[in-house]
Amino acid sequence: MARTPIWRSIATTLSGEISAGQYAPGDKLPTEAVLAARFGVNRHTVRHALAALADEGVVFARRGAGVFVTQVPTEYPLGKRVRFHQNLASAGRVPGRRILTMQTRSATETERSLLALEEGAQVHVVDGLSLADDMPVAVFNSVFPAARFPDLPAYLEEANSVTEALRRSGVRDYTRASTRLKAKLATATQALHLQIAEGAPVLLSTSVNVDPEGTPVEFGSTWFAGDRITLTLEGE
Repeated sequence: MARTPIWRSIATTLSGEISAGQYAPGDKLPTEAVLAARFGVNRHTVRHALAALADEGVVFARRGAGVFVTQVPTEYPLGKRVRFHQNLASAGRVPGRRILTMQTRSATETERSLLALEEGAQVHVVDGLSLADDMPVAVFNSVFPAARFPDLPAYLEEANSVTEALRRSGVRDYTRASTRLKAKLATATQALHLQIAEGAPVLLSTSVNVDPEGTPVEFGSTWFAGDRITLTLEGE
């Protein structure tokens, strides 16, 4: 009778512990060194077992961080009123936002067209990370008309919320006027921020938000990690 390979036995044991709830979705597994000591094997054997679990979708590796139990993708509805914090909270996740950079510069031709700006207009550009339960789920880039919202960067830094920053700037409500979705592969920089492999699938959403009068207030681009977010389209 053929013996079960040691790496397979380790993979089965870990899979059983995950199924039993010993490790919850998003939890980090012990390091290779700890697992090797536990099972009395070398790290190569442990690495083989973890690779098998990754192939089965049970775990995933985050570069430089370790191996984690795969999470159930968060349902993220796309409708006229898309609010990141509200969507994540409704899905039972703790939302978070980390601003990476903010700058004010001349608008590009595309930005002028989408935001209905004149040539030479300035825009505020915000780059950041969207988080769910402290795990990065998306990289975003938001562009706002600078002349209309001169204090928006300060409001955004204080409130860490686009909705609140726009409210303080006089926009009581805004809705999504258009959305485009496109499958992409993560660049090296996006992979670093999202803690995924370079070339992993991401879903790019580009949109224009408008105020109640129909005037554009934001042009946004968001790259969602393909295995952490499930985008759903809401009927209006």
